[in-house]
Amino acid sequence: MFNLRKHQSNLLPMQLLLKILISALGFFLGAQLLSGVKVKNYPKAFIVAFVVALLNFTLGTVLKIMSLGILSLGIFTLLLDAIIIRVADYFVDDFEVKNFWWALILAAIVALTESLLYRFL
Repeated sequence: MFNLRKHQSNLLPMQLLLKILISALGFFLGAQLLSGVKVKNYPKAFIVAFVVALLNFTLGTVLKIMSLGILSLGIFTLLLDAIIIRVADYFVDDFEVKNFWWALILAAIVALTESLLYRFL
């Protein structure tokens, strides 16, 4: 999942926009592949990616500080991303994730999409 805090000081606005567009592609792709995830269209996926980035910047930071001892495990980061996706589901209309397990799979798809496409930046 794209983390604003990690990249905020060295990203130009256009690079930030590009990274959020890539995240949106991951959300849209995940919605097309998973029956438990619904995103109305790509512009809505962009809004979801933006909201998730903001939540990662705020709520994600708090959760990572609270779980400092466990954070070194890579799977735990994926769990935190799933929690943030569930919170974004609450805030964004036309975005639905049926349960935590679908959010966890979606987080994995978004992370995989981002890692593949970030290599080209």
